[in-house]
Amino acid sequence: MLQEKGAFLNMAFLGGTSLRFLYSIPRYSEGLDFSKLASKNIEFDDLLNSIKSSFELEDYEAIIKKSKEKTVLSAFIKFPSLLYELDLSVHQDEVLSVKIEIDTTPPGGAATEVTLIRKYILLNLLHYDKASLFAGKIHAILTRKYTKGRDLFDLIWILAGSNWPKPNFILLNNALSQTDWPGPEINVGNWKEIIASNIKSKNWEHATEDVAPFLEHEADRYNLTMDNCLALLNKF
Repeated sequence: MLQEKGAFLNMAFLGGTSLRFLYSIPRYSEGLDFSKLASKNIEFDDLLNSIKSSFELEDYEAIIKKSKEKTVLSAFIKFPSLLYELDLSVHQDEVLSVKIEIDTTPPGGAATEVTLIRKYILLNLLHYDKASLFAGKIHAILTRKYTKGRDLFDLIWILAGSNWPKPNFILLNNALSQTDWPGPEINVGNWKEIIASNIKSKNWEHATEDVAPFLEHEADRYNLTMDNCLALLNKF
């Protein structure tokens, strides 16, 4: 639906859901994250109204709740009773919520690609490349004020892959500067050490509990350990 409205012409797909769509990371997500391209305009209200109208044409109720934040355009699209109607829940009043976020002032330095994938329908996705997605994940881990299990699961999954490049250091440092990170500039010589130091301070028990509801395979929660992460980081 976003593709039909031309969304992928003026913003790039990133974040956890992009990892699932593009590379089949075995965890679920709650939102769709995008980065505005510098030379493009985004009519967020028009996009949301088009999404709402499209669902209503199919007789699905859609409720839009938009944030007032202007730097990051954000909205929840809520679908009352949709899970019940699709036989995915026994509770008629259970609401499915999807969050859409668009960063209108993203840090510079990201590289993008276009990939044609099949997810029930053909999707032609403009997205951050692997190095830039990796940088985004590291930025989240270093700057988030709490331990988020999905961040650490994604990091382990990336480090365990055989075809992931080093992070995009230009993008990473620009993002860290934008969010006033107090640490040093990150480069090819120190990035592993900085990440290792950071993840040693994480609450890994909480991380496991946090990510568990989103895992495609329940047994994966037992692989989410600091020792596994440090070992993979050392070998990367």
